[in-house]
Amino acid sequence: MILLVFVIFFLAAALTVYTAMKLSEYADVISEKTTMGGMIVGTILLAGATSLPEVTTSFSAVVIGNIDIAIGNMLGSNLFNLLILAVFDLLYRRRQLYHQAGRSHLFSAVLGLFLMLVVTLALFLRIDYTIIGIGVDALLVLLIYIIGMVIISRLPSAPEPTEALMGDGPETETNEPAKDMSIKKAVIGFIIAAIAILLAGTVLSITGDQIAVITGMGSSFVGSFLIAATTSLPEAVSVYAALRLKNMNLAVGSILGSNMFNMIILAISDAVYQGGSILADVSQSNVYTGIAITLLSAVLIWALLRKRSASLWTYSIPSMITVIGYFIVSYLLFQG
Repeated sequence: MILLVFVIFFLAAALTVYTAMKLSEYADVISEKTTMGGMIVGTILLAGATSLPEVTTSFSAVVIGNIDIAIGNMLGSNLFNLLILAVFDLLYRRRQLYHQAGRSHLFSAVLGLFLMLVVTLALFLRIDYTIIGIGVDALLVLLIYIIGMVIISRLPSAPEPTEALMGDGPETETNEPAKDMSIKKAVIGFIIAAIAILLAGTVLSITGDQIAVITGMGSSFVGSFLIAATTSLPEAVSVYAALRLKNMNLAVGSILGSNMFNMIILAISDAVYQGGSILADVSQSNVYTGIAITLLSAVLIWALLRKRSASLWTYSIPSMITVIGYFIVSYLLFQG
C-alpha cells in the first residue's frame, strides 16, 4: 500500500510535467497570435490554469474541516512560486530575466504585494466579522483583486525581448509552436491541458497528504510546504517551458498571476467555510509565512526595478535572498 502511494504520486508528477509543458506551448501561441501578449496571457490564463490544483486542495481541506491545510497550502504555494522564479533566474542569470520581462509586470507584482499585506494583516488582527457569511477581510481581498486586474487588463502589451538579449545562457527552443498552430487548436488544447492539470494536481495533493502521514511530518509543515510544493509543480514546469520558448513575459506573468490567483482562492475558501472568518480561525504560524511572502515579494519588486547590471553576482542578489529566505522559513516552521 505504501509503495502504491509513492508510485501514484510519481506518475501524477510525470503527467503534470507533460501537461504543464503543453499548457505553456498553447499559452505561447495565444500570446503570439492575439493582442493580449505574454504578460496578460501569463498573468490571467496560464496562472489560472496552473493554480487549479490549489483550488481543489484548499476547498477539499475546508470541507473536511482542516482549514490550516487550506490556508497553509495557499500561502506555501505563493512562497514556493517565488522560489521557482528565483531559482530559474539564477539558472538563466546571463539573460537577466527580470530585466527582459516587460515593465508592466511591476503592476502585477505591486498588486500581489498589496494583496499579501492585506492577508497578513488579517491573519495578525484576526477580525472575526462576516458579511453574508464571508469574512470582511476576504471580501476586501476580492475587491482589491478585481480593481487591480481591471487596471492590469487595460495596460498595453509588453514588448517581447529582442533576440540579441537572448543569446547567453542555456540553449532554448524557438517559438515554432506559435508559427505552426492555429488559434482554435491552441485554445482547445489549452482547455484540455488545464483539465488534465486539475486532475493530476488533485492526485498529487491527495497522495502528498498520504505520504506526509506515512512519514510522520507535522500538519502545518505539510500544508505550507509539502502539499504546496506538489500543487506548485505545474507553475515550475510552465516557467521552464516558457523560458525555453523565449517568452520571458509568459514566465514571469505566470508566477505573479498565480500568486494573485491563490489569494482569490484563499478568499473564496472563506465562503465555503461556515465557521466565521477563516483567516481569524487558522493557526498563528500562518502569520510568519505571510510575513515571509510579503518581504520576498518586496525583494522581487526591487529586482524588477533595478537597472541592468554588468556583474552577474550583483544582479543575482535578489534571487539569492529569496532562495535563502525560503529555506530559513521552511526550517523555522518545521521546527515549530
